[in-house]
Amino acid sequence: MESKMELLKQIVAGEFMKEDLALYLNTHPMDQEALAKYNFYVVETKGLKDHYEMNYGMLSEHDSLSPYPWRWSSNPWPWEPEANFSLGKDDK
Repeated sequence: MESKMELLKQIVAGEFMKEDLALYLNTHPMDQEALAKYNFYVVETKGLKDHYEMNYGMLSEHDSLSPYPWRWSSNPWPWEPEANFSLGKDDK
C-alpha cells in the first residue's frame, strides 16, 4: 500500500496533467492523442481519489462522501505541515 503522501502526490500530479491537457485541448480540439491522455488522467485521478478517500478520509468538502459524523474538519488544514508535502531536492 502506498503512503498517504505518495498517493496525494500522485493525485496532485494527475490534477495538474488534466488541467494542462484541458488548456491545450482548448486550442487543439482535434488532437486525438492529447484527448486520449486527458481521458486517461480523468479516470486515473478519479481512481486515486477514491482510493485515498477510502483509506485516509475526505479530500474535498464539496465532492467527497463523509461517514457519520461529518469528517471534513478532522483532517489537517492546508497550512498545517502534515497536510502538505515537499517537492524539493531532498524529497524522494
